[in-house]
Amino acid sequence: MPAYAFFNKQFMPLAEAKIGIMTQALHYGTACFEGIRGHWDSEQKRFCLFRLQDHYKRMLEGCRILKIDLPYSVDELCHLTSELLEQSGYRESVYIRPLAYKSSDTLAVRLHDVEDDFLIAVTTFPPYLDVENGVRCCVSSWRRVDDTMVPPRGKICGIYVNSALAKTEAQENGFDEAIVLTQDGHVCEGSAENIFLVLQGKLVTPPSSDNILMGITRDTVIKLAKDELGVDTMERQVDRSELYVAEECFLTGTAANVAPILEIDHRLIGRGEIGKMTAELQKLFAAAMLGRNPKYPDWYYLFCPKAPVQSGHNRIT
Repeated sequence: MPAYAFFNKQFMPLAEAKIGIMTQALHYGTACFEGIRGHWDSEQKRFCLFRLQDHYKRMLEGCRILKIDLPYSVDELCHLTSELLEQSGYRESVYIRPLAYKSSDTLAVRLHDVEDDFLIAVTTFPPYLDVENGVRCCVSSWRRVDDTMVPPRGKICGIYVNSALAKTEAQENGFDEAIVLTQDGHVCEGSAENIFLVLQGKLVTPPSSDNILMGITRDTVIKLAKDELGVDTMERQVDRSELYVAEECFLTGTAANVAPILEIDHRLIGRGEIGKMTAELQKLFAAAMLGRNPKYPDWYYLFCPKAPVQSGHNRIT
């Protein structure tokens, strides 16, 4: 089944959605995006678009940073997304990628007096990290850029060169993922995930002031730990050496879900296996992302496809 997109204010097969080679965002990274999971619940025959509104609220914040005028409200963006899924015909879990970008065909290093546009693509997405068996990480030689350079609180496309450098360095050296430090040497996050440690039975994660992305999965885990396990999360600066003495460690993100870390810099974390708290949070998150925890109705945008896929100009055939 071909992937589908909302592009140029209409629905079309992804293969037909083309951007010109002179598009400003292509040359300068002047765009922001979100990654949203659409989890297919085969028992309920429905999609659970997990924390869809929160993703679009964060995207609108990124648009303000980049001076992108996005002519849609959060509710309108949610409706477009559900309609795109209706058009696509998927009956499996999908990955949704909205992108707001500077669309003018001009080589101009600026944010003002440049046209804006918006698209949404939907496709399937393979596992990003091995959440069942755990991952091996290294501390990257690349440092996270500071908020005064490129604001990390928005998913701004240009900043992900920093992530790509760190991820590639890690994988070419035999690791699964990188952990990046701040400019002053404190633990920041993974290349595309937030990070948590269990230290003396307490859950610890870097604060927003250390240039992390304010992750939606991160926020979910903090709430689940508090409400379901009675565990508070300390948001504070984390030293590199604390990684090595942690009892447990894991990464969180829309693509990664809750990914246990078994090893960092050739040092086992705990006993080198998935820890008790990590395993409990994995189970809680797995239930939440399918819309099966009634305590959090605001997290779920539930969508039941109305009809089988039909033929037509705006439908997959």
